Amino acid sequence: MPAPSLEFKKAIKELSEKEKETLLFRAVRRDAEFYEMLAFELLEEVTLEHLIEETSEKINELMYTTSGRSFAKSLAKSLRKAIKEIARFKRVTKNAKGEIELQMYLLQLIFNNFTGQFESAYGSFFVTTARLTLRTIQLIHKNLHEDYHLEYKAPLDEFLMQLHNRSKSAGLKFQLPREFELA
Repeated sequence: MPAPSLEFKKAIKELSEKEKETLLFRAVRRDAEFYEMLAFELLEEVTLEHLIEETSEKINELMYTTSGRSFAKSLAKSLRKAIKEIARFKRVTKNAKGEIELQMYLLQLIFNNFTGQFESAYGSFFVTTARLTLRTIQLIHKNLHEDYHLEYKAPLDEFLMQLHNRSKSAGLKFQLPREFELA
């Protein structure tokens, strides 16, 4: 997205309140994500917890309503959509802990319900899950204070163990750690 020029900023400042309001309403009608971001910033009833719950429900719906001729392929597609929902949450709220919580929720959902699809001939579901696990580990190390790391160690170690116990783990094009290392 381009940075606003000085002329653009000056033109905005010269607009009347009514013109600014009209432009703002037009912008939120065209861009749902912009609307969500403003609603989060301006409305008291749109809280972080509310958005986490809403995104969790979307993830749940995406993963549990998956169907298709090739279940593993459809599941991989649903997983990518769920990851996009988490990214949308992050863009709207700018909250790293919430993003990590949603990724952990998604991983828990996968490892509790869909690990049978890891051995499918269609390998994208396994690879995407492994990448999500690695990304979650990286986000925890980068964005959370080390006091929080212990909270995530046990589930992440379990996820990593399950991933490494699959034959497809040897074919990954990236290095997956054996355990979540505390900082």
